[in-house]
Amino acid sequence: MKQPPLAADPPVERIGTGIACLVAAAFCFSVTDALAKWLGQDYAAIEILFFRYLFGMLPVAVLIWYGGGLAALRTRRPGVHALRAGLLFLALYLFFEALQHIPLADAIAAAFTAPLFITAMSGPVLGETVGFRRWAAVLAGFIGALIILRPGSASFDPAVLLVLGSALSFSVMVLLTRRMIRTETNVAMVTYSTLGAFLASLPFLVFVWRPPASEDMGLFLLLGIVGGIAAYVVVVAYRNAPVSVLAPFDYTTLIWGVLFGWLIWNEQPALPVWIGAALVCASGVYIARRESKGKTIPHRKGESV
Repeated sequence: MKQPPLAADPPVERIGTGIACLVAAAFCFSVTDALAKWLGQDYAAIEILFFRYLFGMLPVAVLIWYGGGLAALRTRRPGVHALRAGLLFLALYLFFEALQHIPLADAIAAAFTAPLFITAMSGPVLGETVGFRRWAAVLAGFIGALIILRPGSASFDPAVLLVLGSALSFSVMVLLTRRMIRTETNVAMVTYSTLGAFLASLPFLVFVWRPPASEDMGLFLLLGIVGGIAAYVVVVAYRNAPVSVLAPFDYTTLIWGVLFGWLIWNEQPALPVWIGAALVCASGVYIARRESKGKTIPHRKGESV
């Protein structure tokens, strides 16, 4: 979901910049997740999504200004952009809905199944060759997901399935993006996905709209701006360092999720969540390192670049 493949062996200082940007993006994404969960106590997921992309167009406007102006928005594939925006809308809606029911860290850990879906579908959808080792990593990752979900146990919450639906929707969007990167600019993909997801939320507002309290408008504004900045910073990260180097730092999102969940809601992930998350993260890092030979692996749930 990011950008065209990078040149091999970028300078050390560029790699450091890439790592710093990805760590910053992971923190920003965790902030938006925490804000969405907090606002979800009083507002429907659709309304939260509406404000996420309404205010998210502010950093997008800055990106257009510095990224070549309106000329950067020219596209040969408007229909695919619309489909991509719809998938983004669905991915983030399902994730925000899940956050209203399950702990923040559990949701983030389950969302990291997205690279596994991407790898599993890249063969039949893109015709890419997926070798035995990557299939083994996918299997290990899904075993980790089952450990997190704990189906059949008393602690199983069906809402976590919404996160898997979010990861699957996001993965399809990523596969579309892989087919678009040769003809579409990053500015165009960020702009059309943000605008499209915003427009997709409008018809549903009539069913869930609640006039936001004045004290909450600042949180909605922060949600949109931080989310928009995070999506752009991810682009910068992957322009400066290879996926194989950045992949482990992507999972710092889980650390922030655990910290925010504990400080704000006194949530403490159970031991199976830690074990399952370790398997999912290890699988994702391995897949990223394997695919870094000429390809890129995008970031997690619902954030476009």
